[in-house]
Amino acid sequence: MIPIQLTLEGLYSYQERQKINFENLTEAGLFGIFGSVGSGKSSILEAISFALYGETERLNSRDKRAYNMMNLKSNKSYIEFDFINFENKKFRATREFKRNSKNFEDVKTPTVTFYEWKNENWIPLEHSNAEKIIGLSYANFKRTIIIPQGQFKEFLELGATDRTNMMKEIFSLQRFDLQNNVSALNAKNKSELDQLEGQLKGFEEVNEEQISAQKEYLKLEQQKFEEIQKIFKKTEEKYLKLKSLKDDFEVFNQKKAQFEKLTQEKVEIDILDTKTELFDKTFRIFTPLISEKNKLTKEISEQQKNKEHQFKILQETEIQFENIKNKLLAIQPQYESLNQSKIQENDLILILQMQKFSSEIDILKDRTQKGIEKVKEVEAQQKTIQQKIDDLSKKIHILKPQKLDSTLLLNAGNWFSEKKKLSETLQSQIQKINSKKIEIENSSEELKPFEINLKTFKNDFKTQIEALDHQKKTLSEKRNHLEVQQKLAHFANELHDGESCPLCGALEHPNIVEFDDVNLELNEIQKQIEQIKIQKDEIQKLTLTIEKILDRKKIFEEQLRGEEESLKLIQNQIDEHLKNFNWNEFNAENQNDFEEKRQQSFSIEKQIDELNQQIGVEQKNLDKERENLDSYNKALEKFKLDEAKKEEQIKTNEANLKLLKWVDYDKKQFVETEEIYNKLSQSNRETEENYQKLNKEKEEISPKLAEQKTIVNQLEQRISELEKEISDNKNLIEKALLEQKFNTLEETQEILAQEINVQETRNKIQQFRIAFEILKNSILELEARLKDFSFNEEEFSTLENQFKSFENELKIANDSVVKIATEIERLEKEFKKKENLLKDLVHLQKRGENLKIMTNLFKGAGFVQYISSIYLRQLCDHANVRFHRMTRNQLSLQLNENHDFEIIDYLNEGRSRSVKTLSGGQSFQVSLSLALALAESVQSHAQSDRNFFFIDEGFGTQDAESVNIVFETLMNLQKENRIVGIISHVEELKEKIPVSLNITKDEEKGSLIEVV
Repeated sequence: MIPIQLTLEGLYSYQERQKINFENLTEAGLFGIFGSVGSGKSSILEAISFALYGETERLNSRDKRAYNMMNLKSNKSYIEFDFINFENKKFRATREFKRNSKNFEDVKTPTVTFYEWKNENWIPLEHSNAEKIIGLSYANFKRTIIIPQGQFKEFLELGATDRTNMMKEIFSLQRFDLQNNVSALNAKNKSELDQLEGQLKGFEEVNEEQISAQKEYLKLEQQKFEEIQKIFKKTEEKYLKLKSLKDDFEVFNQKKAQFEKLTQEKVEIDILDTKTELFDKTFRIFTPLISEKNKLTKEISEQQKNKEHQFKILQETEIQFENIKNKLLAIQPQYESLNQSKIQENDLILILQMQKFSSEIDILKDRTQKGIEKVKEVEAQQKTIQQKIDDLSKKIHILKPQKLDSTLLLNAGNWFSEKKKLSETLQSQIQKINSKKIEIENSSEELKPFEINLKTFKNDFKTQIEALDHQKKTLSEKRNHLEVQQKLAHFANELHDGESCPLCGALEHPNIVEFDDVNLELNEIQKQIEQIKIQKDEIQKLTLTIEKILDRKKIFEEQLRGEEESLKLIQNQIDEHLKNFNWNEFNAENQNDFEEKRQQSFSIEKQIDELNQQIGVEQKNLDKERENLDSYNKALEKFKLDEAKKEEQIKTNEANLKLLKWVDYDKKQFVETEEIYNKLSQSNRETEENYQKLNKEKEEISPKLAEQKTIVNQLEQRISELEKEISDNKNLIEKALLEQKFNTLEETQEILAQEINVQETRNKIQQFRIAFEILKNSILELEARLKDFSFNEEEFSTLENQFKSFENELKIANDSVVKIATEIERLEKEFKKKENLLKDLVHLQKRGENLKIMTNLFKGAGFVQYISSIYLRQLCDHANVRFHRMTRNQLSLQLNENHDFEIIDYLNEGRSRSVKTLSGGQSFQVSLSLALALAESVQSHAQSDRNFFFIDEGFGTQDAESVNIVFETLMNLQKENRIVGIISHVEELKEKIPVSLNITKDEEKGSLIEVV
């Protein structure tokens, strides 16, 4: 990323709008931003970060960031940042937030917009994702491009996981994180394998033996089909010949019947033909003549009506025109004298203004007089208030010596309060000691009922328990012996000849032992054992109870010793506190006397405060009266100025009068003059409007009159033409009637009333005649063909049944052949599919084994960590080139087995140690070396020609020689086409860097930027 321009306004200490043009700075390769502490240097980097990512290092979203970032004297904050990204495209990021005018602490959420420079215009983007444009997250942006204060060592001290994630993002190492890809492939392969195995289950019966058997069966069915087919073909030939003969005889009979019907219809068709021809001839000759006659008759009627209407309009228009001419002649004299009347109207406007000014001057003179009186009244009030303030100040001056010093009262009061507190603590401590003594006595009383020896009671109880354990052991042995005897008796009772013994397996039992019943004795022993157990539990409970009482008593005794020690400390504190009393005004043993004097002092202080409050009130009144006096004086000056202006305006208006004189209206009332003006103005307006209206009406009606005359003439001419055309039409009709031998026109109209569709009727007649001839010829042809043949219906029926029977057998045989052939084709296709599926199965099984190996290889992002370690080692190698030189070949950086950074110390036999053991200056050197190496790697990865790197700390930790080495390192970056910006207050660097920005902070204007 290369910065182009940054605009700031209302951000932190930047009150006024400031603009930084980075192009001149970046051309130098190395530039600086210098200024005193708190001047606003780091705010520039925060503005860039916030414009791009909406994040800052100092504040987060929970810190009321928008409010705290905004300058307290501003109501709006604005950031605009132009830059070039790694694709060499130009972008702009803007963020703006405003303060709520009703609530100072309420700052609205910032609005953000990103733009791209295209076709010489800034085009808004649909997103505001800086990571997408720059290629870095905010965290890695801080580590590789802009390194803010306190974050310079962050990359050096990052944990292995965080550093791997960072390298993964910067260098796109996610392309090596193939774990998910392999898992997806493995899952897909397993799914395909399961599907394939499922598919193969459906092919278990498909094999070569089944296909061969079906082919043998097909041969037999094909032979059977061919035999049936031969018989069918012979029968088919006979059947078709006989069927054809039958069809011919049926067609011959049908056509004879149709011909008889058509012969009857022929008479009607001939009559229709005659009528149609007559109608067609009459229609062609008379229809145009009749239509023309009707048309002309209708038109001449319409034209005559129109002529009457238009002539009436002409007469009305001529009357209207004469009326307008007469009105214009009547109004002409008034219109000619209108100019003089308008001059008088204008003079009256000036006179009305003069009368209004005269009235306002009188009002101003009256207000001026009242104002002078009010000023005198306020001045007297000021003197009275000032006297009150002086009297109150004298009273305060008298009371002040009587008041004790507040510090004296505070210290003495604190002493007495502490004394009281210590006394109360002493009494409380004595009560605690007495309470502990009572608790110890109570514990001793609790032990008395047990009548034990406190020193030997544990051993005594132990001896009793051991005796009980011995008794229990003896009884348990006896119980076990009796239980064995009882079990043997049970086995003996269960033995029968021929059944195997459960102990030895013998089938014969010659001498079975007999045992006595031991159940009573066993029950008695069990009771004795349980009684011993109860006695042991009671002894243990008693031991626990006594031990609890003793423990409690011991705790109380220890607490008593502690409380007695605390009592001694409190008594010592009281003695020391009494020694600290050194005020002669008070008695250490008489706190009441101190309280009385303190209350007296407080009372005096309260009186002084009340007097000061009164002085404050009177001072406010005095200030208010002074403001009033100033306001009244300003008003008086304004009154005088307005009066002079209005008098001057009266003189100006009088000079502008042309016909009327001010003297004639000076004494008149404003209302009277206004009435004269209104009448004259209305008269002038009406005269002008009436004249213009009549003139306009005359201009509008003249062309209408001429037009109307033309219309009437044209109508008369058209009517004459139509009368001639009607006469011609009548002659033509009479001629046609004579030629066609009609007596009257009504005869032709009767014929035309039939409304015959000539074309359709002719088509119908023609189609009938064609059908008639075709049917006639067809009958003659069939008679000639069937002359030598005869047809037997019974013979045809027998042959037809044979044909259908053979046809059905042939269809069954054919279906069987097709079915078998289809099944063979299906089996062969299925067998081919099975072979392909088996090949795919082998392929997927082998692929599954390979994916299993790959899954183990890429598990837990191990491959990414491996690649990351390669990048980190290369980073170390690049960083050491500069770090060796900065440390005079004393130190170098390396990566240990856990992928953490370590330092190799060549002054101590090249042993390694933690980077945390470095001094502040050395940490800066190694961090700078790493940051530069990281920036180089980022630039190389992004394939950009130039890149930008900003540092905001660290130079203050270097000595003069180290500063020179660092500066030379930074200067050499120019040769490598790097751009480096530094923020510092180190004067040595400021002198060495030729191009820089100097930030100063003005109390009124805030931070100001100056190019040096």
